[in-house]
Amino acid sequence: MARQVFDVSPVLVMWVLLLNLCLFFPNKASSAQLRQNYYANTCPNVEKIVRGVVTQKFQQTFVTVPGTLRLFFHDCFVQGCDASVMIASTSSNTAEKDNPINLSLAGDGFDTVIKAKAAVDATSGCTNKVSCADILAMAARDVVALAGGPSFAVELGRLDGLSSTSSSVNGNLPLPTFDLDKLTSMFASHGLSQNDMIALSGAHSVGFSHCNQFANRIYSYSTKSQVDPSINKSYVGQLQSMCPKNVDPRIAINMDPNTPRTFDNMYYKNLQQGEGLFTSDQVLYTDTRSRPTVNLWASNPTSFNNAFAAAMINLGRVGVKTGSQGNIRRDCSVFNS
Repeated sequence: MARQVFDVSPVLVMWVLLLNLCLFFPNKASSAQLRQNYYANTCPNVEKIVRGVVTQKFQQTFVTVPGTLRLFFHDCFVQGCDASVMIASTSSNTAEKDNPINLSLAGDGFDTVIKAKAAVDATSGCTNKVSCADILAMAARDVVALAGGPSFAVELGRLDGLSSTSSSVNGNLPLPTFDLDKLTSMFASHGLSQNDMIALSGAHSVGFSHCNQFANRIYSYSTKSQVDPSINKSYVGQLQSMCPKNVDPRIAINMDPNTPRTFDNMYYKNLQQGEGLFTSDQVLYTDTRSRPTVNLWASNPTSFNNAFAAAMINLGRVGVKTGSQGNIRRDCSVFNS
C-alpha cells in the first residue's frame, strides 16, 4: 500500500510547539498576560482609586497592613492569585476562608478589598472591568508602602477564580513549625525560590499572632527542656508574661517586638537576637544555609526592600487564571451567577 504524504505547514508546526510549551510550563504561560498598566485603556485611574481607599482604611486601623498582606499570601498559595480566599461559604460549600488555618485572617483585609472594589466599580467606565484578584494585589503593594516598606510597579491582568473549597487549603500553606527544608520545598512547589521565601518571611515585620501558635516553644518544647533553646531568654520572659499557660489563645502578640508598626528589616535583626516568634522564623537564622541572607538583610535595608519587592512580584504570578479559567466577579465574596 502506498504511503500517504502529508503537507505540514510551518504555521501548524509553530502552533504545536506553542501548545507543548503551554503544557510543560503552565505557570509561565498563564502569567504571560500580566503586565503593568493593564487597565490603561479600560480603567486608567484604577491604581489611584485603590490606593485612596487603602490609605483611608490604613488611617482607620493599622491592622489593615498585616491583614491585607496576609490575605494576599493565603490567596496566592491556594489555587493561585485568584481571590478565591474572598469567597463566602454557602450551605452546600465550605469555602477557603472557613478552613481552620484561615479563620485567623483579619477581617480588615477582606474589608479593604471589598471597599476598593466598590470604589472602582462606582467609577464611570470601570464597572465590572477590574478583577478582585488584581485589587487584592494592588492593595497588598499599597499597605507595604504605607507602613514604610518599598513600593513597586504591580503587574495586573488576573481573573477571579471559579472555585473555593476548604479542602484545597490543606497542605498548601506553611506552618509555624516548619524547618528550612519544608519551607523551601513548599515555596518551590509554587515556583518561588528560597530567597523569595526568606524575603516574604520579612512580612512578619508587621502583624501579630496568637498565643497558641507558639506556646509549644515557651512551655513544652521537649522532654528535656521547657523552652526552645533558640529563643532569647529575655524574649521568653516577655512572651510568658503576655501568654501565661492558661491564657485565652486568641490573645494577639506582635510578630516584631521592637518596631511592630513599621515595615522594615528589623525582622532579620530580631532573628539574630533569638527573637523570632515562630520556629519557621528563627530557623532562618539557626540554619547555616539561610543565615547569610538573614545577616545581609539585617545590615542592608535597601537590599531587603529590593528582594521583598521582587518576591512580591513573583508571588503575584502564581497560578494566574486566564481565559475560561476565571472571570471578573461583580461581588468579590460571591461567584457570578
